[in-house]
Amino acid sequence: MSMSNRHQKGFTLIELVIFIIIVSVAVVGILSVMNTVVKSSADPMVRKQAAALADSILEEILLKSYQDPDGLPNVVESGRNTYDDVDDYNGLDQTAFADLPTELASYVIGISVADGTATLGVTAKQVTVTVTNGADSISMVGYRASY
Repeated sequence: MSMSNRHQKGFTLIELVIFIIIVSVAVVGILSVMNTVVKSSADPMVRKQAAALADSILEEILLKSYQDPDGLPNVVESGRNTYDDVDDYNGLDQTAFADLPTELASYVIGISVADGTATLGVTAKQVTVTVTNGADSISMVGYRASY
């Protein structure tokens, strides 16, 4: 029998073990990144809901009159359906919005109405609506001018 020097093709056991280790480390890295992404994937939805809620409340307030149309500025109306001017919303929180869907019950709402004349240069009221859910907080500011 003669021994021929043929070059064998293939992988050695050491090369195979090193390849398995490298692929395993890569897979663990990719899975840990995916875990982080999936864990916080609901955050954008929460922020969008908070922004939509703040926007709708701000729009409701800014559609009201600048001053009390019945001429009685110190009279407090009995509920949201009777609010007729911007100042009626000052200091309200989520308890005034009992008609919201139960899915939005975890959102904390805060409303403040202040004088915005200095900012705009015309007689106006600055309305700030803040909606908070956990660590996320969205604030929207609008102005209702006296025209």
